[in-house]
Amino acid sequence: MKIGVIDYGMGNLFSVTQALKKLNAEVIVSSNPEELREADALILPGVGAFPDAMKKLRETGLDQYIRNEVENGKPLLGICLGMQLLFEESEEVTPTKGFGFFEGKVVRFSGISEKGEKYRVPHMGWNSLTFHSIPKWLEGEELPEDRYVYFVHSYYANTGSPQVVATADYFGVPVPGIVQNGNVCGMQFHPEKSGEFGVYLLKKWLQGVK
Repeated sequence: MKIGVIDYGMGNLFSVTQALKKLNAEVIVSSNPEELREADALILPGVGAFPDAMKKLRETGLDQYIRNEVENGKPLLGICLGMQLLFEESEEVTPTKGFGFFEGKVVRFSGISEKGEKYRVPHMGWNSLTFHSIPKWLEGEELPEDRYVYFVHSYYANTGSPQVVATADYFGVPVPGIVQNGNVCGMQFHPEKSGEFGVYLLKKWLQGVK
């Protein structure tokens, strides 16, 4: 199985690539659509600002390539910023349109809860996922009791969409942790840095690709 990791200059490619190789996946890291077409599925990583990421994807033509591949049924996984790019738009720095595979807008944590309690932004550290539905790649699985994953982000997807599979509570904010729409999946956390449960989720997603 070949997994294409999209290199557009804003991803933590090493950790994702190493995790995939440990799970016996053949990895193609590239910014070239011709090379990425060889892959059975795609991963869109991301670290940095939403508008910068969309600009780089447009400049390289990778945005249209991704749209075409998703339309043709190829599985796509967005990680961290890569997941946020899959939503309709973001308010980060300047209003910017995303891919629109998921309904909702990416907004900044306010830093003040509804109870008036101040909290830290970014949301950084371990948090437990609560599942609201089960995607096909997890059907029939008995989820581990320990469902902690590692988050690092100041913005989150504000959405009430049923496409949200799992959330993590952060001072009353239901942070979408996993989203799924057809062949497109997103994980706000870093599965490759999230211990046993993160590796488990990445492994199950890969098996679902098969």
